[in-house]
Parts: sequence; C-alpha cells; structure tokens
Amino acid sequence: MGKLVETTDAGHVRTIRLNRPEKKNALNLQLAWGVVEAVEAAAKDDNVWVVVVTGTGDAFCAGLDLGGSEPYSPHTPMTAQLDDIGWVGNFLLAIRKRCDKPVVGGINGVAVGAGLGLAMACDVRLIASSARLMAGYTRIGGSPDAGLTITLPQAMGYERAMRFMMENRTLVGQDAVDWGMAGECVGDDAFQDRLAEYAQSLCDWSPITMRLLKRGIVKSYESHDMEQQLRYEVSNIGRAFGSEDGKEARKAFLEKRRPVFQGR
Repeated sequence: MGKLVETTDAGHVRTIRLNRPEKKNALNLQLAWGVVEAVEAAAKDDNVWVVVVTGTGDAFCAGLDLGGSEPYSPHTPMTAQLDDIGWVGNFLLAIRKRCDKPVVGGINGVAVGAGLGLAMACDVRLIASSARLMAGYTRIGGSPDAGLTITLPQAMGYERAMRFMMENRTLVGQDAVDWGMAGECVGDDAFQDRLAEYAQSLCDWSPITMRLLKRGIVKSYESHDMEQQLRYEVSNIGRAFGSEDGKEARKAFLEKRRPVFQGR
C-alpha cells in the first residue's frame, strides 16, 4: 500500500489523506481500497472520535484513474470473486454504516466522479474557495456510482441532483455550499487551519453522543417505519444518558463548567 494513504492523529482526530498528488489523487485500486481500510481502522479505534478525509496537493480526488491499475483487493480470492460492490460502493458503506463516528470531508481541491462520491459520502464537508465539484458521468457516457444516486438527492433534493448531473455542472467553492453540497466555504490560504480547528471542535462533545447521533440519522434514511425509527431514537438516548459521559455532561451543565469526557 505504501504511502498512497497517509494517516495522522491529533488528539482524538484522525486525518486520512489521499496521497497521490502527481495524479490529482486519482483512484487506482490500491488507493481506493486503502481509503476504505483506513476508515474502517479509525472506526475500530476508541481513541479516534472524529475522522477527516482530505487530499494532498491541490486536489481532493480527480476520480478513477482511467490509465488503469495494478490488481489489488483486501479480500480473499473467493470473497473478491463474489464481491459485487467493490471499493466504489464501499466508500459509502464504510463511512456511513461501518463507521459511526463523524467523518468530515476536507475538500481542498477538485472532486470528480468517484472522488465526488467519496466527498459526498462524508457526513459534513468543508470546501476550499477554489475547489471544483463535478460528477462528470454524462461526459464519459457513464451513470453515477460511488453512492451519488443516494447522497446527492439527500444533500440537495431531487431536482437539483438531476440538474447537477444531467447538465454536467461544475460548482466552485461557495456555489457548492449554496447548492447544499458542503456546509462551509473557506479561503484557500486558511483552509487547512480551519479544517483542523473544526474537526477538533467536534471533540468537545462526548464521542458516545456523537456516535449514537450519527447512527440515528443514518438509520432514519433506511427506515420506512415511523414507530420503528422513534423507538430507535428512544433506545439511543437511553444509552447516551446512561453512559458515564452522559452523566458528566449533565453534572457539568448543572455546575456551569466545561465537561470532561472519557468516551465511556
């Protein structure tokens, strides 16, 4: 795997960086599966409360490397043979279903195709003012993958998602925020500092609270039964309040002080 995917920890924040800047972080099999594996590793580490996914150089991810790739799969030969989703579907599954911690997308530059799918799979996104977002599938005679048929309508609504993809639109910086594809636009020079600051700010809250919060919202998009979803919410808040962090939060609130969370 080499250093195609770099991970660094700062406090309780783990940053996952796509590190193929000479190719605009275009995805070969090693890089794509490496991102999935890095997210899953972060999900299993109790010391990691927040995950950041971003790119090195001037790109987030330019999509699939159409020049080809050396064979690679993290699976056994039989599992790889039976896998009908591949890395392109596992971006969304790994980030939304198998990682219940907040995943922040740091969109530092261009995100196209499957690279846009990776960006939109993140729970929230900060975008640099010069970063460009484009689906690009109509241009190459393809149809959207990497979860974009799910995440784009969630983010911007049905018609805007259709227009964005059918018209092969490119949205830059603040325009992407206006369309609902990101929550915050930051000047290029300040982007890395703001991304780190934002991710650290999420660690002010109990990781138990944040994980249950994400579980509830993700589940709501999969549930078609209102009573089932409401019961799921009640179950989650009961577990949150019953945790040591939950008790510390209420104690600190009554004592008018900053809580100290331990992730228990």
